[in-house]
Amino acid sequence: MSDFPPSLEELIETFEDLPEWDERYDFMIDLGRELPPLPTDLQTEENIVEGCMSTVWLVTDLPDGIDQPMAVQADSDSIIVKGLIVILLAFYSRQTAAEIVNSNVGEFLKQLGLDQHLSPQRRNGLFSMIKRLKGLAATYVNTPPS
Repeated sequence: MSDFPPSLEELIETFEDLPEWDERYDFMIDLGRELPPLPTDLQTEENIVEGCMSTVWLVTDLPDGIDQPMAVQADSDSIIVKGLIVILLAFYSRQTAAEIVNSNVGEFLKQLGLDQHLSPQRRNGLFSMIKRLKGLAATYVNTPPS
């Protein structure tokens, strides 16, 4: 991958080029290895995503204001979940808080086959991450930071 996070087009193309699901899992593990670690001072109880089997921390910020892309950082103690985080970062990283609130990641996840090939627990965790991210984005939209 050339940039981090990879573009949606790069992810779709790579997933399409990998015909077997175990190859796609290996690719997600490789993606997880590219995820920058979350600083330990952000790995707090309040930043944990509820509903994930693995521990996942997710934090957001608006470094350049409400009308600019929201900064999202996340990490996990599971390498495959780190790969799922990278996929979500690819989808959400260039979006404003309002765009995140109004976005629908479902079609993108379908294109990658994640809707069919993740275990129910991983799928629940993935949707818990999406729910938390959208919830954090909504707080900015409803009460922009000063």
